[in-house]
Amino acid sequence: MSDWNVSEEAAALHADALVWDMTFPFRDFGTVELKWSALERMQASGFNMVSLTLAIDYNGLADTIQTIARELAWFRRHSDKYVVVESVDDILRAKKAGKLAVGFHFQGTNPVAQDINMVELYYRLGIRHMLMCYNLKNAVGDGCQEVTDAGLSRYGRSLVTEMRRVGMFVDVAHTGHRTAMDVFELAEGPVIISHANARAVRDPGDSRNVPDEQIKACAASGGVIGVIGFGPNVSEKGKLSTKALLRHIDYMAELVGPQHVGIALDYVYDNEYNRPNPWNPIYNTRPIEQIEPEVMPQLTQDMMDAGYSETDIRGILGENWLRLAKQLWR
Repeated sequence: MSDWNVSEEAAALHADALVWDMTFPFRDFGTVELKWSALERMQASGFNMVSLTLAIDYNGLADTIQTIARELAWFRRHSDKYVVVESVDDILRAKKAGKLAVGFHFQGTNPVAQDINMVELYYRLGIRHMLMCYNLKNAVGDGCQEVTDAGLSRYGRSLVTEMRRVGMFVDVAHTGHRTAMDVFELAEGPVIISHANARAVRDPGDSRNVPDEQIKACAASGGVIGVIGFGPNVSEKGKLSTKALLRHIDYMAELVGPQHVGIALDYVYDNEYNRPNPWNPIYNTRPIEQIEPEVMPQLTQDMMDAGYSETDIRGILGENWLRLAKQLWR
């Protein structure tokens, strides 16, 4: 806490609050050792719970299962530092014990391999949310960077229904507009946008940030939108800061209420890594500016300085995600 360079009041609140990051891309890329040190950095910055991306729409069933098995085995071997989340109680237990709680998710639904029966199995293996699409078209619908904007498919409707049945968060981050709106209409109960910022505040031209219509639909469902620290989606180059991220929090909180806002930094642990991305050239130049885990206590300070109540700050930092987990997880 002494290294956080914030006021005593902000440091105490940040340390006591449940701080939950809903999206940390955890797949092996670049210097893989950096992903393990990033977890330690996040815990040192006050994070108590981190949801890790274990597969995306490029991954099939076999390699996804192998990845889950490998990561589960690693975390089980390091149970002195980490708690693999199966229930809400695991998160609270980890915080009390000074350990980092880790949960899992997919960015996309292709790892299901169009087999609805896989949803419950994945849930039992720790997968707590899946994005409907990852940028491009899949069997569920269109991604946010597709040239088309088709709606939710019949298969997609069945998948949403099954995800809801088993208790998995239904997530429309990276998903095309019409597909996302169909999900909001179909799903009974909260739908989340795990990681996205407000397009009205920053439109980088990649469609990752969401328009007001989606923010309002998410809130109307009872869901939460996680603001991201990925530079191009936060602010213009050279203007990235926690205050720039706060602009997105402010906008969403004023539009739908702070109870519908959370944190999902989408932190790239090896910023020098560069995989060509022909449909999204904004990401092809490294390094990309991004919010580092170490500045998260400053965001708490910024929210305090902006007049947010302690209840609202605790909600945005993590308790809004916790509320949904208590409501939906089985």
